[in-house]
Amino acid sequence: MDIIGLHGTLFLVLAILFGLYMTWGIGANDVANAMGTSVGAGAVTVRQALVIAGVFEFAGAFLAGGHVTKTIRKGIINPEAINGRPELLIFGMLAALLAAAIWLMFASRRGWPVSTTHTIVGAIVGFGIAGIGMDAIAWDTVGEIVASWVVSPVIGGLLAFLLMTSIRRLILDQERPFEAAQRWGPLYIFLVGFVISLVTVFKGLKHLNIDLSVGASFGVAFIVGCCTALLGWVLMRRIEVDPVADREFHFASVERVFAPAMLFTACSMAFAHGSNDVANGVGPMAAVVSLVQSGGNVAQEAEVPLWILVMGGAGIVVGLATLGYRVMRTIGHDITALTPSRGFSAELAAGATVVIASRTGLPVSTTHVAVGAVIGVGLARGIGAIDLRVIGRIILSWLVTLPVGAVMAALFFFMFKGMFL
Repeated sequence: MDIIGLHGTLFLVLAILFGLYMTWGIGANDVANAMGTSVGAGAVTVRQALVIAGVFEFAGAFLAGGHVTKTIRKGIINPEAINGRPELLIFGMLAALLAAAIWLMFASRRGWPVSTTHTIVGAIVGFGIAGIGMDAIAWDTVGEIVASWVVSPVIGGLLAFLLMTSIRRLILDQERPFEAAQRWGPLYIFLVGFVISLVTVFKGLKHLNIDLSVGASFGVAFIVGCCTALLGWVLMRRIEVDPVADREFHFASVERVFAPAMLFTACSMAFAHGSNDVANGVGPMAAVVSLVQSGGNVAQEAEVPLWILVMGGAGIVVGLATLGYRVMRTIGHDITALTPSRGFSAELAAGATVVIASRTGLPVSTTHVAVGAVIGVGLARGIGAIDLRVIGRIILSWLVTLPVGAVMAALFFFMFKGMFL
C-alpha cells in the first residue's frame, strides 16, 4: 500500500503515457482493419476514414461499450491471487500496456493485421505467470480466446460469402444490374442500420438509464433501419449510368451505386470496433487509475472516466493517420481485389459479427473477423481470387501474437518490479 501512496502520481503518468501508446497502436492496426475495406474499395478516402473513425469509434465506446470495464481483462487472472499485493496488478497492467503497444507498432510497420485483444490477453497472461504463478491464470478463459482464432474468421467469412452471393444473384446476374442495384441497395443498407442499432439497444444503453423491452428494441432498430435505408435510397437515386466506364468494366455503374452504401458500413464497422475493442487500451489504464485513487483496493470493475475515453479516441485517430495505411493496404488490396460491392459485403458481415458477439459475449477478434470477411468475399469468386501467401503471413502473425505479448510483458513486469520494490 505504501508503494502506491509513494509513487501513485508516477503510476498515473505512466499509465496515461502507455495507454496513449497502446491506443495509437489500436488505431494503426485494429482501426486500420475496420477502415481498410472501405479505403481499398475506393469508396472512402483516407481523410474521410479518419473522420469516420474519430466519430464512430468514440460513439461505439460510449454507447455500446459502456463506462464500466473489467480491471482484470476478460477474467484472465484470479483476483484472489493478488489480494494484499495491489502493486503487482499495477506493475502488470503497465507492463501489459507497454508490451502490447510495442508489438502493435512492430506489426503495423510490417502491415500485419494482428489482434489487439489477443495482444493484450497474451501480455496479461505473461505478467500473471511471471508475477503471480501459473495457478492464477484462468486457463479455460484463455482457451476460449484461442478458440476464437478459428471462430472469428469463419463466422465473418461465412456471412460475407452469403452476402456476396446474394448480391451476385439479385443484382450482378440480372439483365439490368444497375436498376437492380438501385432497387435492392436500400434493403442492404436497412440491414446495416437494423443490426447495429438492435445490438446497441440490447447491450449498451443501461448506463444511460435506457432499458427497453425486447419488442421496443426491435421497434427502435426497425425505425433506425428504415431511416438509413431512406437516406441510402436518396443517395443511390442520384447516381447515373456511366456508359464510358461500363465499356471498360461491365459493372462500373453498379459499383458506383454501392459506394454510398459503404459509407454506412464504414460507420457501422467503426462503431462495432469501438464497442468491442476500445477497452483493450483504456481498460488497463482505468485499472491503474482505479487502484491509485482507491489506495490499492482491487475491484473487479472500474468506472472509466470520460477523459480516458477521450484520450483513447484521440490516440486511435492519430495511430490511424500516421501508420494505419500499411495495414489498410493489406486488408484492402493484398488479400483480394475489392470493389464497392465486395467491400460492402465484407464490412457488413464483419460489423454484424462483431456487434452480435459483443451482445452475446462470444470472444471474437475484430481483426480476425475483418480478415475472414475479406477472404469470404474473395472465395465467392473462387479460390484463385485470394492471395494465399498473404493469408499465410497473416495467420503466422496471429499465432505468434499471444506468446510474444506474454514474453515481453513478463520482462517489463520484472523491470517495473525491480524499479519500485
